[in-house]
Amino acid sequence: QLQLVGSGGGLVQPGGSLRLSCAASGFTLDYYTIAWFRQAPGKEREGVACVSSSEGSTRYSDSVKGRFTISRDNAKNTVYLQMNNLKPEDTAIYACAADTETVQAMCLIGPYDYWGQGTQVTVST
Repeated sequence: QLQLVGSGGGLVQPGGSLRLSCAASGFTLDYYTIAWFRQAPGKEREGVACVSSSEGSTRYSDSVKGRFTISRDNAKNTVYLQMNNLKPEDTAIYACAADTETVQAMCLIGPYDYWGQGTQVTVST
């Protein structure tokens, strides 16, 4: 009943942009800390962006800071990840996650109780 559905991935050239969406059903996202994680084959999972459940403060990994923006649309019960100036090293499966207990200082690590399906982002010429 509780679901997160990630979408918006695709193939893009270096320097291009994509916007990922994470739509929630069965619960209201504004009560949750939300994060985007990514994992490439053979590499460790990395938290890239998160937004708090209360004041909406955000946190980003150093690898994406200044290029990615996480935002929340409470009316649509959806969280977005705007990815600009994409690089080949951004290629990965991206998934969103939500939790009511994750504190802001740990929001790029977790743990998270709810996970969405992964969506493939490929940055290549």
